[in-house]
Amino acid sequence: MLLRFLLLVFCLGGAGVMAEQPLILDDRATPNFESALGTSWRMVTDGVMGGVSTGTLTTAAINDRDCLRMQGDVRLENNGGFVQAALQLDDTVAEDASGYSGIAIDVYGNNEAYNLHLRTDDLWLPWQSYRASFQATDSWQTVRLPFAEFVAYKTSKPLDLTELERLGLVAIGRAFSADLCIARLEFY
Repeated sequence: MLLRFLLLVFCLGGAGVMAEQPLILDDRATPNFESALGTSWRMVTDGVMGGVSTGTLTTAAINDRDCLRMQGDVRLENNGGFVQAALQLDDTVAEDASGYSGIAIDVYGNNEAYNLHLRTDDLWLPWQSYRASFQATDSWQTVRLPFAEFVAYKTSKPLDLTELERLGLVAIGRAFSADLCIARLEFY
């Protein structure tokens, strides 16, 4: 049986073999903005494009769980409409997620809908991404977002999981107060 499996892996060049263990991107084991990958989280708002949304990124403890907390006011004036906690993935072990099925996030929020955006090396324009939505309730929960359910936004290129560049947890598209906490983020 083992010989058949090894022969199959050899013949396929490893294609289609899924990772057995999750890859932790961040578990808030660091007291600052550094992720488990060694890259740092950063706040991005629509101010980079002339919008007026505001936001902060802090570390916190919510219900005895250490977390990264993104808070802000999403405003639509001046063609705005987002605040984002962004994490670089390129040049890390997370750049190639082809051996995984999706992303799991331990989140706590204010009963609002949020997005997770992925960017790849194939995307050049800042508004292009692959998007999935989730609800962040006011109790800790694990949200699982399969890669197959991410939708291409402003691009016709398929999602290339071997060339991930960045992910963003985003409050977007409507005027509201964002309050999102992330305690764990992993590829599963």
